[in-house]
Amino acid sequence: MQQSHILIAGGGIGGLAAALASAHAGWPARLHERAPAFTEVGAGVQLGPNVVRLLQAWGLSDALREVAAFPERLVVRSAGSGRELGRLRLGADITLRHGAAYATVHRADLHALLLAAVRRQAGVQLHTGHTLQGYECQEGVVIARLLDADGRLLTVPGRALIGADGLRSSVRAQLLGEADTRVSGHLAYRAVVRQDALPAALRSQIVTAWLGPRLHVVHYPVRRGELLNVVAIHHGQAPHDLEHWDHAANAAQLEVALARTCAPLQDLVRAVPQAGSGWRLWPLLDRPPVAGPRQMAQGRVALLGDAAHPMRPYLAQGAGMAIEDAVALQRCLAMHGLDTARRLQCYAEQRWQRNARVQERSRRNGTIFHATGLLRWGRDAAMRLLGERLLDMPWLYQGG
Repeated sequence: MQQSHILIAGGGIGGLAAALASAHAGWPARLHERAPAFTEVGAGVQLGPNVVRLLQAWGLSDALREVAAFPERLVVRSAGSGRELGRLRLGADITLRHGAAYATVHRADLHALLLAAVRRQAGVQLHTGHTLQGYECQEGVVIARLLDADGRLLTVPGRALIGADGLRSSVRAQLLGEADTRVSGHLAYRAVVRQDALPAALRSQIVTAWLGPRLHVVHYPVRRGELLNVVAIHHGQAPHDLEHWDHAANAAQLEVALARTCAPLQDLVRAVPQAGSGWRLWPLLDRPPVAGPRQMAQGRVALLGDAAHPMRPYLAQGAGMAIEDAVALQRCLAMHGLDTARRLQCYAEQRWQRNARVQERSRRNGTIFHATGLLRWGRDAAMRLLGERLLDMPWLYQGG
C-alpha cells in the first residue's frame, strides 16, 4: 500500500541519505524532488571521520574511495604573513585516532554515490519534478500535496513525512511556521579549478586554511586530487538581487577584499580561471541553534539536514550532520514496539542537542577565524602553543 511508505521531500544529500536510511531500516520510501533531474550544485565538501565511518557502514567505502581525496594533513596559516600557525595530522594518523579517514569530495560526487546507492534499493521510489505544496496529518497517515512537472496536483499518502528540502524548507515552514533565515553578514566565494591548470607552486593535496581579519580562505583537493576546491569568505553585504547578479564581477571584488593578504594567497585567487564557472558568490544564511526536539519532529513529520539545522561552514559539517541525522533516523525507524510518531520523536531526541552544539560551535569558529585585535593575537598564540590538541576535535569526530 502507498501509505506504508515514508515520504521524503528533497533529493539533495540529506534526502538521499534519508531514503537510504529508510531502506536499510526496512521501510519503503518515496522521495520527491522538485527539480526536473537529480543534480547537485556547489563545490567541495569535507567529511570528517564521524561521517566517513557512517558511509562505510552503508557499504560505500569503495564508492567514496573512487571519487574522494584523502589529505595527509590540515595546515592553518596567517592570511597576512603566510606563516604557519598550526597543523593537524590526517591520513593514517586520524584514522588511528578516530576510527575512520578524513575525506574531501566534490559535492556532486557525494550526491552521485548516494543516488547510485539509493537506486540499488528495491524499496525506494524516486520522483523528480514534484514540488511540495503542503501536507495534512490524518489518523495514522500523512498526505502530501504535490505539483508535478505538468502542474497537476497529486495527493500522496505515507506513514511519515521527512522534510529534507533544504534551507528554505516548505515542510519546516508549515511545521514550525518559520520561513525566514538569518543573514550572517558573511559572503562566500567558491571556485573549483583543475590542479593541472595551476602553476606547480599553487597545486595542493592538503587542506589549508588561511585566517585573516574579517576573512578566511580554505582550499583542499577533491575528485581524487584532480581538482582544487577554493572557498574565500569575508564580511560584507549581499547584492540585493542575487538572482540576476553578474558573477563575472566576483573576482575583482574578491581581490579587493584580500588586498592585504600575503602574495601566495593572492596568487592563488588570481589563478582561478574566469572562463567557465569561475568564482560563484553565495551569501551565508543560517538559523539559531535547535532549541529542542519539537524543532526536529512533531507527530509523523520530521526535519533533517539544512531543513532542521542550517549552519555556517566553519566546522565543515553541514553535509555531515545531514548524514548523521539519516543514520539516527534509520536506528529509530528500525525500533520495534513503537508507533511511527514515537520513532520520529526518538530520532529528534537523539539528534537535537548534537546539532545545536555543532551549529553553535560553527558560529563561534567563524568569530575565531575572522578575529581582529587581541582575540586574533590570542588565537595565534594558542595555536602555536597547543597545535594539534587545539585543532583535533574528538567530541565531533568520534560522535554520530
